[in-house]
Amino acid sequence: MTSPAVGAPLVDWSAAAQIAGRVARPGPLASRDELAELVAGLRTAASDAVPHVLRVTRMVPAVLPSGAAPGAVASEGPTELSQVFVVDRSRWARANTEVMASLTDGVADALTGKDDKPVSATTALVGAAQVGAVLAALSSRVLGQFDPYSAAGGSADSAAGGSTGSTHSAAGGSTHSAAGGGAHGAGNPGRLLLVAPNVLQLERDLDLVPADFRLWVCLHEQTHALQFAAAPWLADHLRARAHDLLVGLSESSRQMADARWREKVATAGRVVVRAVRGEGGVADGLLTADQKAVLEEVSGVMALLEGHADVMMDAVGRRTVPTVRRIRAQFEARRDGQGSSTLDTVLRRFLGMDAKLAQYRDGAAFVRAVEKQVGRDGLNAVWSGPETLPSALEIAEPGAWVRRVHG
Repeated sequence: MTSPAVGAPLVDWSAAAQIAGRVARPGPLASRDELAELVAGLRTAASDAVPHVLRVTRMVPAVLPSGAAPGAVASEGPTELSQVFVVDRSRWARANTEVMASLTDGVADALTGKDDKPVSATTALVGAAQVGAVLAALSSRVLGQFDPYSAAGGSADSAAGGSTGSTHSAAGGSTHSAAGGGAHGAGNPGRLLLVAPNVLQLERDLDLVPADFRLWVCLHEQTHALQFAAAPWLADHLRARAHDLLVGLSESSRQMADARWREKVATAGRVVVRAVRGEGGVADGLLTADQKAVLEEVSGVMALLEGHADVMMDAVGRRTVPTVRRIRAQFEARRDGQGSSTLDTVLRRFLGMDAKLAQYRDGAAFVRAVEKQVGRDGLNAVWSGPETLPSALEIAEPGAWVRRVHG
C-alpha cells in the first residue's frame, strides 16, 4: 500500500512530463534543411510581429523589458515582448506540465488542510497519467502559446531543448531552455512557444504561403504577450480565479470518488454523453452552481484575450500579410471542422476544445462591437484593472460593458 506523501501535489508533474513527451506523436516528415528553414522562419516572424502588434493595438507595456532604457518604449517600442522558443510536440506537452504545475500550486494544500488526508503517491501518479495523455493528444493541435507563468531558465533537458530537429520529423529549434522560473513580471517577459511541426503541417494541408502564415500566427501570440505586459496584474488575477475553480472541482471529484459505484457510473456516463453531444467539456458536468459562476468569469476573460488577439492579427492588413484574407477563410473553415473525422469531432468535444473555438468568435465579436462604439482606445480601457474586465454576459452584450465602463 502506498502511503501519503507529505506536501505532495495533486499530480506527479515530473511523471506527467515524461508521459506527455513519450506519448506525443511526431510531426510531419521533413528534411534537415526544411527544418532549419522552418525554425529560422518562425524566429524571424516572432521578432517581426512585435512592431506590428504595438502599432495596431495602440497598447504600451506597463513594464519595460529587462535592460531597456526608460525612454525606449515611448520612442521606439520594446524590441521583444516575450522569450521565443521553437519547440516540437513533445516539448510543448512537457512545457505545459510546468504551466499546469504553476497554476495548481497550493490546490493540494487547500484540499488536504480540510481533512488531514494528504495526496497519496498513487493518486499523484494516476493524475500524471491522465494529464500526460491529454497533453499528448492536444500537442498536435496547437500552433503557438504564450505562457506568462514560466520564465526562461533551467536545465538543458527542458521543455524547449536545443536540437534543430531531425530529418524524420519537425522538431524544436531553441538553443535555450524553457523551464519554469518566475511568473511574468518586471523585466521578465513570459515565454512564447511556437510548435514547429504543427505550423508546417497546416501550411502543407492548406497550401499556405509559409512566410505569411508564420507571421500571422506570431501576430496572434505576440498580441497575447502584449496583453500581459500592458496589464501586469492579469496573470495573478487569472491564477487566483483558476485556483478557486480547481479547488472546487477537486472537491467535487473527491466527493464523487467517495460515492457508491452506481452513482459514479451514472455521473460519469452523463458527463461523457453531454461532452460528446457538444454540451460542454468533461469538467462542466462535475461543477456546482458556484463553480460554474467562477468558470463563466474565467471564460469571459479568456474570450476577451482570444478574441482581441484574433482581431488584431487580421488588423495588420494585406500590406503586412498579403494573403491574410485567404489564410483567415481557410482557417475558419478548418475551425468549423470541414474535413474532420468523426473521431476528431468527438475528441474535440470531449476535451472541451469546441468551447475554446467559441471563445475566439465570441471574443472577436465583442472587440469589434466595442470598437464600433468607442474606438480602439476606448476598448483598451479593458486592460486598466480587474474591475474593467468583461463578464461572460457582457461578452454576449458588448453595449452593457460600454455603459458600465464608459458611462
